[in-house]
Parts: sequence; C-alpha cells; structure tokens
Amino acid sequence: MPPARSTENRSDAELIRSNRGFYESLWAQARLIDPARFNTWPLLHELAQRAPRRLEVAPGLRPRLPLQGTCFVDLSRAALRRLRSNGADAVHGLIGALPCGNACFDLICALDILEHVADDHAALAELARVAAPGASVLLSVPLHPEAWTAFDEFVGHCRRYDPAGIPALLERHGFRLEHSAVYGMQPKSSRLLDLGQWYLTHRRERAMWWYNRVFMPLGLCFQKPLRWREGLGDTRGVDELLLRCRYAG
Repeated sequence: MPPARSTENRSDAELIRSNRGFYESLWAQARLIDPARFNTWPLLHELAQRAPRRLEVAPGLRPRLPLQGTCFVDLSRAALRRLRSNGADAVHGLIGALPCGNACFDLICALDILEHVADDHAALAELARVAAPGASVLLSVPLHPEAWTAFDEFVGHCRRYDPAGIPALLERHGFRLEHSAVYGMQPKSSRLLDLGQWYLTHRRERAMWWYNRVFMPLGLCFQKPLRWREGLGDTRGVDELLLRCRYAG
C-alpha cells in the first residue's frame, strides 16, 4: 500500500467542512477542560499575566489561556456555547478572517490550527494583522511530512511541516522564533491510531465517549512538563512543536 500523503491541494471550503464535521461532533459531547490542567499552563500563564490583551484562536473546549480576560475565536458553535457558559468572551470566526481590530493583542495563542487551513500564509498574515508590535505569539505545528498518516487526513490536517522551513515561514510574516517546546499528546503506536480511526469512522458516538471520558483524562494525568528551549532545538523524532514567537510589527 502506498504511503498516505499530505493534502495541500484541498480547498479551504473542503477543509472547513471536514473540520466542522469532526470537531463539531467532538465538542458537542465534550466537557470544557480548565486551562490550568494542561502542561502548557506554567508556560502560558506566565505570559498571560504580563499581557492584558489576549486572543486564543480555535481552542475548542481545550483552551490554554485564562478564561477571564481572553478573547476566544472558534468555528464550532458547540464550543462557543460552552465557553460562554463558563464566562468566557467567545466569538464565531476563522483564523483567516478574524473578527478583531488591527494591532490589538499583546498575546496570541493559535495551537493545532495552522495544519488545518489550506492557506497557512493567509492565516499567519491575519495573526500578524491583529498582533501589536512586540506581541508574543504561540503556535503549534506537526512536523515531518514523511511522517504523514491517514489519521492526519482523517482529523482534518492539510500538511505537516519541514522543521528546516519553519523559521523562514514565520519571518516572512514578521514573526521571530525565540523558543520551542516538544508538544503533543498523539500516541506513538500506529496500531492505536488505526484502531481509533476505525472506531471514529464506524462507531463515532461510542469512540467520542471513550475519548472524552477515558482517554483524554488519562492523557492529562500522564502529561510531561514542558520546557522552553532556544529556537527549534533538536527535532529528530519529535511529532509536534510548541513555538514561541515575537511579532516585530
């Protein structure tokens, strides 16, 4: 069987339909997880304390910035309802057309989103538009195109990133990469991913129940502490990176 390949040629409309179909179902059955429960909290909370104007894009029900004082933008109506019911300022929108003014945020968080859009340059340009000069911008990206699997396509990914090209991609839009951290909760076993994909395809409601009630809580318990390192660091064997950038303005 030939290896699965990235889907760079999929249109934004196709990707939006794919992501809406998967994540709307996921968030409709999920519980909101407090940002402090994630291993990103010690790193991001420190930044949030120094940034009065904050934006998080596409958090779903897994926000990483404090609920109070952060503007959340998401495509999912189910996620927006839950965020608002917990006191968050949450509005409907896409990363390529943010419902926000120019240069109005000191801290922007957009995790697990760039790989889901057809035009990542347009997405980064939009993040640059709403970032104030000197703003901290947190992104995460899956690495190594050769590591692409059918599961990437199933969950709505458009690409994986070649680590060597990431600094230039960011610099093109005014972002200077300062630090990174090894990130992600994807299981390393391809058999587990294949099994999960089968259940999500053929037994979606049951799979969502197990994911939200069993696997996600277990994953939270076994998270490893995150540590910043200079630049990209060693990316060998790393599935995903959390990137900390500075917007030059």
